[in-house]
Amino acid sequence: MSFSLSPSTLHHNKSLKRDVIRNTVNFNPSIWGDQFLTYNERTEQASEKKRAKELKEKVRKELLTDGSIEPTHHMKLLELIDAVQRLGVAYHFEDEIEKCLTHIYVTYGDKWINENNLQSTSLWFRLLRQQGFNVSSGIFSKYKNENGKFLESMTRDDIPGMLSLYEATHMRVEGEDVLDEAQEFTKYHLGNIIENHICNNDESLETQIYQALQLPLQKRLPRLEALRYMPIYQQQDSYNDDLLTLAKLDFNLLQELHRKELSQISKWWKNLDVSNKLPYVRDRIVEGYFWILVVLFEPQHSLSRIFLMKVCNLVLILDDTYDNYATYEELEIFTKAVQKWSLSCLDALPEYMKLIYQELLNVFIEAEDLLEKKGNTYRSYYTKEMVKEYTRYLLTEAKWVNEKYIPSYEEHMSVSQVTVGYAMIITISYVHGDDLVTEDTFKWVSTYPPIVKASCLIFRLMNDMVNRKDEQERKHVATSVECYMKQYGVSKEHTLELFSKLIEDNWKVINKNSLRPTDVPGPLLMSPINFTRVCNILYSPVDNYTQAGKELIDYIKSLLVNPMSV
Repeated sequence: MSFSLSPSTLHHNKSLKRDVIRNTVNFNPSIWGDQFLTYNERTEQASEKKRAKELKEKVRKELLTDGSIEPTHHMKLLELIDAVQRLGVAYHFEDEIEKCLTHIYVTYGDKWINENNLQSTSLWFRLLRQQGFNVSSGIFSKYKNENGKFLESMTRDDIPGMLSLYEATHMRVEGEDVLDEAQEFTKYHLGNIIENHICNNDESLETQIYQALQLPLQKRLPRLEALRYMPIYQQQDSYNDDLLTLAKLDFNLLQELHRKELSQISKWWKNLDVSNKLPYVRDRIVEGYFWILVVLFEPQHSLSRIFLMKVCNLVLILDDTYDNYATYEELEIFTKAVQKWSLSCLDALPEYMKLIYQELLNVFIEAEDLLEKKGNTYRSYYTKEMVKEYTRYLLTEAKWVNEKYIPSYEEHMSVSQVTVGYAMIITISYVHGDDLVTEDTFKWVSTYPPIVKASCLIFRLMNDMVNRKDEQERKHVATSVECYMKQYGVSKEHTLELFSKLIEDNWKVINKNSLRPTDVPGPLLMSPINFTRVCNILYSPVDNYTQAGKELIDYIKSLLVNPMSV
């Protein structure tokens, strides 16, 4: 069924008043055009797959361990695991990494074998915390003097150790004062090292420090970290050539899969003809795919990426419809229709909304056909309930705009933690998941557990801390920044400083709720964690999603256009 939104339909609907005044701003068209519409397979793929398979087995053998291994080899194992993870190929070796780190945790507990080596101790701490093992941060107290201050000698004699400690501090949870102090100490001195160029002519180390200060490892996305780390790893004397070659081949093979998926999604989007039928909607199909890709990049998530992309682009249409086009009366009709989730509601909708509603139902029917074959139709039920909730809360925000109401900060956050959409999108990311996903997973995420709530809050605050020209051109719901400033009578600068601290506090919540025992299997936590990480790319310091800047454009070209040189 096809629905066209002609200029006459856009501004006149029989069921509504004529000459409706629309609260609309026009967004810039996509900067990518039809660049990703077609996909041509590279001829090198077959040979690359064969070579990658051989290298995987070589690396796998190096990761294998048992109880008889010499303790000194554990340090080398940690360095290898760190490289495997940072080069983006850890998904091939999840069982081996789990076995290695479990063995190290069981063997040493909170007492690392090489406590006098700051770099080694910090790496041990970070990798075990990343894996969910709650090793004690008290081990770092030994790097303090009798006055309880961190040793100044580290700033001269052990710069790599300080960098490693800085990265480890970002695994902190609430109440870990030693890590709070260590982060303040290392951040200050590493910044001083960069400013005064005192890395003893080690340009690679200086680059790593600069990049870490911009964005620490815990907040980086694995797919982008692989891009960043490959040239750095290649310069290290101890680099593993088999591992580096595997990482480059694997990068290219995944890039081919991602390009194929983006072509499929681009054709779906073009067939919807959104730019003509719903011209007020942002055309950000490529930026949207980047968003999903960097959260779930592994090949086993292909179905999840495609479903996420379709639903997330429909969510984008909903967001722009509620926020940037529809009247409040139209939104009331549409929201009621979503709650009923039935084709019988179609005729009651304004003409331009029929396309949106029809496609929303179609995408879920398509997913349900696949889920039914595996006996997982319950997954669709929970997801639809989240979409229904999302539209109800969007309507609340539309009501605030309609009534020119500015809520309290607390009231705003209770609504916007839903309208930011992350809990719903995290739920959607599990729909086509493997057997680790159960009905309890969906029950868990729908209650907004601490790690999901923290992800929503960080996204909401980072989104609102960005200045948006388009919002100044039209009526818009008050941001959390505006609500807080009005309620407490404080400056924007004060509010932004407070929100920055609130973001850091919620990263501590994410870290705490990633430690064992976890409410859901550890691998499922990567969805909320990576969705939080992507905020640093899309909303810091500007809105890169609505209008892609140079950095995001370069990332997209690196991930989807330019293969890695092997």
